Amino acid sequence: MHNAPILQHLKKHGQQLDSEIAAATGIPLPKVRISLSDLSARGEISRCNVTRFDDGKPVESILCRVAGFIPPSAPGRKPGVKS
Repeated sequence: MHNAPILQHLKKHGQQLDSEIAAATGIPLPKVRISLSDLSARGEISRCNVTRFDDGKPVESILCRVAGFIPPSAPGRKPGVKS
């Protein structure tokens, strides 16, 4: 399976669509979708089905992220923080 590279990609880049994962990892989209289903069944990722419209045509996709993973805060000052 291609679960490890997909999981690593999601940990590094955060929430993404299945098509974005396929393009970034070089894994064919059908294999990415199978791996996402497997990772979701094991509770390693959260996923939801989304429908986007490109030029009025519906495009079905899967949006996913690592389950329970909160990326670290970006460096620098934050709004509302007083020093």
